[in-house]
Amino acid sequence: MPRITKEDLNNLIQDPSGKNRAETADKISREFSAESLSDSERVLAEDIFRLMVRDAEVRVRKALAKNLKQTPLVPHDVAATLARDVDDVALPILKFSEVLNDDDLVDIIGDNTDSVEKQRAIASRPHVSEIVSATLVDIGHEDVMVDLISNDGAQISERSLQKVVDEFGENERIQKPMIERNHLPITIAERLVTLVSDRMRSELIARGHIPEGIVNAVMTQSQESATIGLLGDGAEERDVELLVEHLHTNNRLTSGLILRALCMGDVAFFEAALARRAGVSLINTRILIHDSGPFGLEAIYNKAEMPAHFFPGVRAAVEVARETDLDGGERDRERYSRRMIERVLTQYGDLGVEFDSDDVDYLMGRMLQLPSERNLPQQ
Repeated sequence: MPRITKEDLNNLIQDPSGKNRAETADKISREFSAESLSDSERVLAEDIFRLMVRDAEVRVRKALAKNLKQTPLVPHDVAATLARDVDDVALPILKFSEVLNDDDLVDIIGDNTDSVEKQRAIASRPHVSEIVSATLVDIGHEDVMVDLISNDGAQISERSLQKVVDEFGENERIQKPMIERNHLPITIAERLVTLVSDRMRSELIARGHIPEGIVNAVMTQSQESATIGLLGDGAEERDVELLVEHLHTNNRLTSGLILRALCMGDVAFFEAALARRAGVSLINTRILIHDSGPFGLEAIYNKAEMPAHFFPGVRAAVEVARETDLDGGERDRERYSRRMIERVLTQYGDLGVEFDSDDVDYLMGRMLQLPSERNLPQQ
């Protein structure tokens, strides 16, 4: 096996050309990890490396990086210097060297926010810590995210994954490797359900990231929420009636949708929906719903063939609607929805009434998305 010799050093002195320096760098760096090197030879090699990492010839530094990239014995200062070099030199070290620590990698990322190739090399390392992943995610280059998400050796926190979904949730280049990860938090899987194709949704279920029942519930919830959201605030009465008629014709004017619309503050939709299901005029339906006595609401509710176990919640929600003034103030609708959902859930709890779990989950999830009373502007 070739050894580092005095002849090597003499060659450098007698022929200091870039070609000769590159050849010497290649030889010494290849031999560096050999067990046959004596302690003194290893020390000598390290001193030579410290000179060569500052060599003006890229091919010299490139030869070092190529041969030292997976050597755990390389001095930290040598690896760190090579890692901060031009891409041709730095990329092998960034991708493979175990000598670099998290502080090194975070600093290098911060100093190279526009260098996609350096970030991609770091994202592809055999092991990437959560803090390094988070630093890459904060910058958020698409190609880097693809490499990072595709790397099962990368530890990625739920917070970082949420940021990736926020930015790239509808991007199939991100969706596929994310679904294929060995472990995916259910909170992330739930968000992907409404963003991915049917094939990828099946893959989510097949890989055990999320139960099929939750997928079906989320899809139903998403569809119903989108339906309710079609109207927006201040929708014309005729538009509301047209939407209700369309849903009824297509067998989608469900009791769950009607309750959810009411809890989201859409009283006009609730009124029109009960009127259509009951076959009663909208004017008469409104009179019955808002009757101050105990019988009007129950009568129209039963006429509409709504489930009996929903009625306590509907009554509570209608009471909130009577008590709450929407004056167009800041976050008025959020305040109204939170109070209504809280009252509905409290009503069921107080009465001990069995409430469909899907609807409870939906209402709880909806309420958690709304600001708390203390965070809402005071009127």
